[in-house]
Amino acid sequence: IRGDDHLNNAFRQTMVYRGMGWDVPVFAHIPLIHGADGAKLSKRHGALGVDAYRDMGFLADAMVNYLVRLGWSHGDDEIFSRADAVDWFDLPGIGKAPARFDMEKLKDTNSHHLRAMETDAIYELISPHLSPSSPHAATRIKALMSHLKDRASTHLDIVGKVDYLQHDGPPQITEDTADILDAAARARLLAFADAAEDAPWTTDEFGDFFKQWMADNDLKMKDVGLPLRAAVTGTRQSPSILDVLVAIGRDETLHRIRSTCKN
Repeated sequence: IRGDDHLNNAFRQTMVYRGMGWDVPVFAHIPLIHGADGAKLSKRHGALGVDAYRDMGFLADAMVNYLVRLGWSHGDDEIFSRADAVDWFDLPGIGKAPARFDMEKLKDTNSHHLRAMETDAIYELISPHLSPSSPHAATRIKALMSHLKDRASTHLDIVGKVDYLQHDGPPQITEDTADILDAAARARLLAFADAAEDAPWTTDEFGDFFKQWMADNDLKMKDVGLPLRAAVTGTRQSPSILDVLVAIGRDETLHRIRSTCKN
């Protein structure tokens, strides 16, 4: 099995085989993989070795899935396992037109395989890239993994979004988040911290408490959610802020709020 750029060679090679009295192989010529510009994929397109894609965070199963799917189809199945690929692959399923290598499509395929992985398996992938100082880092990250993996194309995307879970104490407030924490927002968060001292700290019960506290104070999520996220995580984006607070824990959450809002 080889690229169809060798099709012309097959006739000459067949004559050589016959002339030498050898058995002629059965040749299968398949369309080439092209770059986004429609030209044959080459180094000038940034074509990389498999190890480079591994270092970029692409999973082996996702790479196999994507590469098998290039120029070949099995009905409407886009995402499949290696076992499925072995069972399903056949030469008649290969199309006649060249396939185009699409990095965004590869990322999408990888995200599907990442979401299908168990929490511990993903943590094992990301742990070499982490530098936690808190003894609670692994527990926190694993508690939020189902949310984190849903927002990631590769496991390396997760690494860049868990800094606030790796360390104890208030996060660094940057220019990007400082404007969210004006005097009014800080006052609301300090009031929330006092009210939350005795709140139940499980996802469902804490969610009910939080909704009731907002109702009692005539507040909406837009009044509290973003400032709370900034004070606790130091970012504008994270998984559901209520899930984040539960994962971080009561004492650490209240410590971060008070330290951030009083300084």
